[in-house]
Amino acid sequence: MTRRTQTPLQRQLYRIIFGTDTPAGKWFDILLIYVILASVAVVVADSIAGVHLRYGELLLAVEWGFTIIFTIEYLLRIWIAENRRAYLLSVYGVIDLLSILPTYLALLVPETAPLLIIRLIRILRVFRVLRLMEYLQEANQVAGALRKSARQVFVFFSMIITLMVVFGCLMYVLEGPGNGFDNIPVSVYWAIVTITTVGYGDVVPVTAAGRAISALGMLLGYAIIAVPTGIFTSNMMLAKDAAKHDPLNCPQCARAGHETDAHYCRFCGSSLSTRDDQTGTDSNTPGSDTDGAG
Repeated sequence: MTRRTQTPLQRQLYRIIFGTDTPAGKWFDILLIYVILASVAVVVADSIAGVHLRYGELLLAVEWGFTIIFTIEYLLRIWIAENRRAYLLSVYGVIDLLSILPTYLALLVPETAPLLIIRLIRILRVFRVLRLMEYLQEANQVAGALRKSARQVFVFFSMIITLMVVFGCLMYVLEGPGNGFDNIPVSVYWAIVTITTVGYGDVVPVTAAGRAISALGMLLGYAIIAVPTGIFTSNMMLAKDAAKHDPLNCPQCARAGHETDAHYCRFCGSSLSTRDDQTGTDSNTPGSDTDGAG
């Protein structure tokens, strides 16, 4: 949790790149969002055969331009970070790395490599769009609601899986191999398709009892949709209420859960504020490491 002492240039860039409470920081974020969207649009357009055949070389050059821009930005973030380890291991740091890594990995793939491998590397570049999450405060509330709902949703899905196995076993007994329900796994597959209201129609019940069970499963499928939705909505409302009292996530490691009057991150030690009055006192803070300005 030891923070590095920053040079004046690093502090200024930190307020712009990591902060959003200055005009320069806001304009940087807005510009970066447009660049991210443009880079994803290039990847999507390049996946169209006709566009790739006609403008493939141009799109490749543009993609490399975007990659160079994001690489410079990624290295700048590492250089100015108060806690480099916290940034590199944070969700945002990993996503920043994933947004540039596939383009460089493509250089290592021979031209004679199977098309699927090349396509896979190209698709991985769409990870870049995930970086938009770090500029949406609402994403913090959604993530918090998902974390709080995880145990309840897990218990709910465990019950649903048990119910699907029971339905599958009933259909196996009622319909049997003669009607396409050859074994219990196939019957459970039918139960999953039916209860989730997908209904492929590759396996259908024939007997009256089987159709009755099938109707019950479809009605149950509509009913159970409301349960995880209600769980998530309840936690979402709690997250919104908590957001009125909690500060924003740490701009360095992206973690939340700080006290309302906290000035520094409880996890990585970085400043929670990027304003001049806060960062200007960083070098006088006890415990700062004076050896890491470079």
